[in-house]
Amino acid sequence: ISIDLLVSIAAIGATLIGNFWEAAAVTFLFAIGHALEAGTMNKTRAALAELVAVAPDVAVVMRDGEQVEVAAHQVRMGEIVLVKNGAKIPVDGQVVSGTGAIDEASITGESIPVEKTKSDHVFAGTISRGGFLQVMATGIGADTTLARIIHRVEEAQDAKAKTQAFIDRFSKWYTPAVMVLALAAGLISGDVVLGLTLLVIGCPGALVISIPVAIVAGIGRSARNGILIKGGEYLETSAKISAVAVDKTGTLTEGRPVLTDIVVLNPEADRREVLRWAAAAEAGSEHPLARPILDTAREEGVAPEGLPGSVTPVVGKGIVADAHGKRVLIGNVPLLEQYGIVNDAGAAVAANKLAAAGKTPMIVAVDESVLGVIGVADTIREDAPEMIRRLHASGVQKVVMLTGDTRLVAEAIGEAVGIDEIHASLLPEDKLDAVARLQREGHTVAMVGDGVNDAPALATADIGVAMGAAGSAVAVETADIALMGDNLLKLPEAISLAKRTVNVMRQNIWIALITVVVLLVGVFAGGVTMAIGMLVHEGSVLI
Repeated sequence: ISIDLLVSIAAIGATLIGNFWEAAAVTFLFAIGHALEAGTMNKTRAALAELVAVAPDVAVVMRDGEQVEVAAHQVRMGEIVLVKNGAKIPVDGQVVSGTGAIDEASITGESIPVEKTKSDHVFAGTISRGGFLQVMATGIGADTTLARIIHRVEEAQDAKAKTQAFIDRFSKWYTPAVMVLALAAGLISGDVVLGLTLLVIGCPGALVISIPVAIVAGIGRSARNGILIKGGEYLETSAKISAVAVDKTGTLTEGRPVLTDIVVLNPEADRREVLRWAAAAEAGSEHPLARPILDTAREEGVAPEGLPGSVTPVVGKGIVADAHGKRVLIGNVPLLEQYGIVNDAGAAVAANKLAAAGKTPMIVAVDESVLGVIGVADTIREDAPEMIRRLHASGVQKVVMLTGDTRLVAEAIGEAVGIDEIHASLLPEDKLDAVARLQREGHTVAMVGDGVNDAPALATADIGVAMGAAGSAVAVETADIALMGDNLLKLPEAISLAKRTVNVMRQNIWIALITVVVLLVGVFAGGVTMAIGMLVHEGSVLI
């Protein structure tokens, strides 16, 4: 029971009563309509076809000291692939030598080529615009980022939105109802032509096609711009986003902190000693702020020898390490209090000064005495203020920062970028509570995070957004929206695109319904024939 059945009955009925012109016109117009629908759908899926088209066919690899050209899928993991100027990169991999400019538009949507040097990652389907690279293959065939994107877009374009599921259910009942109505009208009026005309006019064709075309186009267009949306349902939800929660480190900031200050508080210590003890303790820490301390210690010739005996993280406070037979504390004032250090030698005041300047302070204490305070700062991304301005412009009412950092640091960064609300010193479960609170306030919440310590909040939010997902297979597969590049402005672009797509869906539904109502009125008022009805109906499908 479908649109084809309605048209078939109308055409056969018209033929039986000798109305050959009407039967021919209806069949012809319906066939043209079908062809236009198929063409529109194919054109709409063009973004997916473009992604498939950028998949490379051949690769030049080094085998037994010689350059050999093989099919892209025949490259072996760990092999060295040569990428010359103008060539497509056939695999995901890591640069082992050489430099080059790579056009990553097919993956991230960014048109400006990116400079690649040793240790940088490259993706299959991207194009060399200059230079020469030797790349060690780390992902081939279906394991490449490009293949995962194609797979995700394919699935997303077939996933039904709630509105589409409703329209499908509606048409299941609507089509038989039209048949019953047409039969009743024909029997009551004794006019067979009226009944057959009602069959043609009542076709829900425009209604059925109204949602899939918009969704496929919206998801395809997003993918071309480096934004992967998981499916129609997520596209619809994204259009309703009214609050965005963002993590600070790596989202609003670069995520590459540097050591900026060393404040010496113990008269018997000097700058190098404070740095030496801090580095000795941090050598065994997985905390992201350990790296700038160790890098600076290496530069200043006080790098630690070996690893500390033990390192114990104290959640929300810092770490405790056993280094060179001494207990080293690195963290905040509550950490000192927990370990019974009463005299902080002015560390709290120094830490507050650093925090007020947007730096993360860490107090360094050895055994019972405080040596000093280290300040580490993460630079704010240039596009962070513009992202927040565009989010507000796209209809987002509230942008909220959720961070484990101290309030003073969070406030300094929040003020600089224009955040509406700041929640600081949060543990992962606190971030989840903050998202749930926004939802209780009636907001549709998007959470932007790195997916590790933000995992609970990302799962709770209505839409979980992963930044810079090109390098993460997990993010591509699990995030509701995956922003392939590291460009913050893609987030407001994704929300605006979702809103535009949903607006088109609504327009389509209204066009379809209004057309049916106008034609029905025209039939009962006289003047609308079966052929005119089909012509107007197919016109509404095309619109």
